[in-house]
Amino acid sequence: MTERTPLYAEHLACGAKMVDFHGWDMPLHYGSQVEEHHVVRRAAGMFDVSHMTVVDVDGSDAGGWLRWLLANDVAKLDTPGRALYSAMLNDDGGILDDLIVYRRDVGWRLVVNSATRETDLAWMTSHLREDVVLIERPELAMIAVQGPAALERAASWLGEAAEAVVALKPFGFLQHGDRFIARTGYTGEDGFEVILPGEAAAAAWQALLAAGIAPAGLGARDTLRLEAGLNLYGQDMDETATPLESNLAWTVAFKPPERDFIGRTALTRQRDQGVPRRLVGVQLQTRGVLRRGQQLSYDGRVIGELTSGAFSPTLGAGIGFARIAADVDAEQLEVDMRGKALPVSRVKLPFVRRGESR
Repeated sequence: MTERTPLYAEHLACGAKMVDFHGWDMPLHYGSQVEEHHVVRRAAGMFDVSHMTVVDVDGSDAGGWLRWLLANDVAKLDTPGRALYSAMLNDDGGILDDLIVYRRDVGWRLVVNSATRETDLAWMTSHLREDVVLIERPELAMIAVQGPAALERAASWLGEAAEAVVALKPFGFLQHGDRFIARTGYTGEDGFEVILPGEAAAAAWQALLAAGIAPAGLGARDTLRLEAGLNLYGQDMDETATPLESNLAWTVAFKPPERDFIGRTALTRQRDQGVPRRLVGVQLQTRGVLRRGQQLSYDGRVIGELTSGAFSPTLGAGIGFARIAADVDAEQLEVDMRGKALPVSRVKLPFVRRGESR
């Protein structure tokens, strides 16, 4: 039996094609995945991300516990109203999940992936300290509004908070009434994400729709995040890969050296001995679509495989991420596509930033 977000009826009313996504009934698209992709790049679109898991962390040792639990250092958040991206690791440095952590006026908030909800909560609970309390918030919904026109079109719905939201820096957030509004997203475009009570979600969706913000589904969300160079948990990273092997070294805070965190010993050893694999961007140089699992070769040797792949609507080409041997510096590689070796080029990530190719 799949679960439904508070916006399920709104998706049906918008003509969504619904699919089972990690146990949730979610919209794949509302008629055209490509059109939804383009509207986010060129104007404004919105995504129902209420399947994500929201966990509030309270208690006198909450900050200290998060400094130990996460690879990034929440001490960087020296004032409330700021957030950062981090990985949660196992003892071997493998990625259990990626998440965003927010420093609130009182306590902290985490937003973690829906597919890892049970394992995340079990891991955090098993490593909980006496003066830390976890509170899951399943009564909340979450909508991501993304695109160059997102803030302008959402201004009437944001109301008196509009000016303050516009003034927020990336990964800044504010609480306005029952709306928790953050300048975060998963598309590479401007915009915001709002967490609000589930019973208020449908009215918010309808108001944003009336303001000219188009609904977008999982299909467009995937091609947008791929163009933006953003990893997907379960494909581009998991427990078998460390952040150093997943283009996420920037999310690991090795300083200050006295801060211990779960997985630090393993990551330090890997950093010092040399990372054996790395995650890179590749672009197909002929017609076709790259897909996860396709093998990459160089000079007749298999050097890795694609972790994600799709056709980029913005670039009009096949693009993907590949985890390859770290000793390969060549820019021109080959991908095995149904028995044919086709040329691909290494590309600096992201493929697209704010609607423009890099």
